[in-house]
Amino acid sequence: MSAPTAPMNGGPATRPAGAPQPAELPAPGTAPAAAALQRRPGGRGSVARHLLGLLAVVIALVWVFPIYWMISSSFLPTNRLRTPTPTFFPVDGTLANFRAVFSDPTFAASFRVSIVVTGITLVAAILFAFLAALAVSRFRFRGRKSFIVAVLVVQMIPAEGLFISQYQMLDSWGLVNHVLGLTLVYVAAIVPFTIWMLRGFVTGIPIELEEAGMVDGLSRTGAFFRITFPLLAPGLVASGVYGFLQAWNEYTLALVVMTDPSKRTLPLWLQGLVEANRATDWGVVMAGATMIAVPVIVFFLFVQHRMTSGLVAGAVKG
Repeated sequence: MSAPTAPMNGGPATRPAGAPQPAELPAPGTAPAAAALQRRPGGRGSVARHLLGLLAVVIALVWVFPIYWMISSSFLPTNRLRTPTPTFFPVDGTLANFRAVFSDPTFAASFRVSIVVTGITLVAAILFAFLAALAVSRFRFRGRKSFIVAVLVVQMIPAEGLFISQYQMLDSWGLVNHVLGLTLVYVAAIVPFTIWMLRGFVTGIPIELEEAGMVDGLSRTGAFFRITFPLLAPGLVASGVYGFLQAWNEYTLALVVMTDPSKRTLPLWLQGLVEANRATDWGVVMAGATMIAVPVIVFFLFVQHRMTSGLVAGAVKG
């Protein structure tokens, strides 16, 4: 290969045809140079990310450990649980605690009561809150701001301050120790916050999407259900998770309304399990608590995919 020709009259040296061009280095202080420096491993940003990741793992372990301890203790006999040395891994565990839970005839009855109350409460609360959130977000009417303020004020009232009036109301209607009576007070307790939650989701969806669908020939109802409603799926699922957890784990209202031992919900059944014997069988109690937590986990796993898919559903093309 021939050498490059010497410059003539002070001009730049010429290269033969086909010779590779030398790589141009970014000038110091320019944006490419700064980006190249930021990509170097071992910078301060990388150390900070690792520390934040380690902190997140520690927080997650602290949060998960009580659940693990509950499940682990449910496989251990009571004499093992009462020893000073804790057992972190139930290698030689037993299913006797779970057999004791399932052999209790009141467990099945309490499970049915909780399922019925939670299901009716969830459907009714989501329906009423959804319609109310649409009204205050999409329409302008007299008393709209007063209604929103009233929803906030209701949230400030302690639930314990309403126990006497709620009990007297249900007693006058003959709904004490009745599934419908407990469902009624649950819906009244869950709807205000659910309205506020769904209102944020509805307000975040531009009304121009519905108007674009109406321009394309859809009716107002059709534009809502085909465009806006799928985009509201994450909000409905999040509100449903909140309502399910509130109704499933609620204790104080059920204690006031359900005074009949044969019509207790699962939290009341678990309390009765603790008070049944003078010496508490903590293995059975932990097994019962684990069985109460199972429907919550199953429900969340069921709606998790719907919550994720709803984020991209209902988008308009173009």
